[in-house]
Amino acid sequence: MKNNGKNKRVAPPHPAACAALAVFLFLLPLETAYSGASREKQAGTDSLSVLVYITGMTAGSPTYELLAEGAENFAASRDNVTVKVYEAGFNQAEWEEQLTSLVASGEYDLVLGSNPSLPEICANVGKKFPNQKFIITDAEYAGSPQISTYLYNQYEQSLFLGYLAGLITTSNMPHANASKKIGFIAAQEYPLLNKHIVPAFLVGARMADPAIELDFRVIGNWFDASKAADLARSMIESGVDVFASIAGGAAQGMIRTAEERGAYAVFHNTNEYKTAPGVIVGCGVIEQKKLVEEILADALEGKTAWGTAKTVGVRDGYVGFVSGDPGYTAYLPLGIREKFDAFMADMKAGRVAYTVPPL
Repeated sequence: MKNNGKNKRVAPPHPAACAALAVFLFLLPLETAYSGASREKQAGTDSLSVLVYITGMTAGSPTYELLAEGAENFAASRDNVTVKVYEAGFNQAEWEEQLTSLVASGEYDLVLGSNPSLPEICANVGKKFPNQKFIITDAEYAGSPQISTYLYNQYEQSLFLGYLAGLITTSNMPHANASKKIGFIAAQEYPLLNKHIVPAFLVGARMADPAIELDFRVIGNWFDASKAADLARSMIESGVDVFASIAGGAAQGMIRTAEERGAYAVFHNTNEYKTAPGVIVGCGVIEQKKLVEEILADALEGKTAWGTAKTVGVRDGYVGFVSGDPGYTAYLPLGIREKFDAFMADMKAGRVAYTVPPL
């Protein structure tokens, strides 16, 4: 998108700058350091300044790309909205310090992010800056008057992608074998992954065949494509013929190995068919850009429900599946597509029975 001067993307500050700010805040009287450091958005005000806080890097992460694009699109059509996109990098230990530095400027009405671990960081920062507001998608956190969250129903998405994986692994497609084993590669473990995403993937697969087993592996970071490739090779050798992943840029290693060794993959959150046609044969999507634009419209009008945690899913139109792409229609047999499309129709109508575990 063309930069019109209102929307900026910036890199993390040098560590020495963060340290200097920390010393500065420490030496100031408490009321000077923390009072009035950020503006509180009130109903009826006519402008909005937004910090899009990317916990990682935007490039290579569809979730973050859509987050930034949604905010920038919203600002591009309004003279009274400004957006700055800040990439915090992959070192999670630095995220809170960086966010503190940014909020201390008092420049932003709203911090917008998308990460399950971000609400706790925002809550800590918010204790120092009680007027600052935060909205986080893909997360759940209730009770803070400074924070509002929106959780995509990832249990539902993993359920239908698991069902599709189950149909594929029990089929006679060229790379399907007799082992009835599917695989999941994750960058790191966290509650939403361990309690919703991975379990639902297996539950969905077993709706296709109760004998299916799951091989789950963890990379340890979001960028090591070589390790992801090694894990995928080992999993294929053990009988895995269909993969899913939540691994950021590291997932490229899994895709490359699936292409080389002969296996299939389904993807969460975004349309990735074109990345590996014939290998990636199913893509779920979250409507991150749509949700972000709606969130910012509410914030601009002073309608945000602070302290709430909302879950949005298939029946709300924020979680879905890309069924019209040639990557789906050209590479999956008609019989599999008919069964899967019927399953998705049942999910949208509320006819699929499942229980979402508590986080």
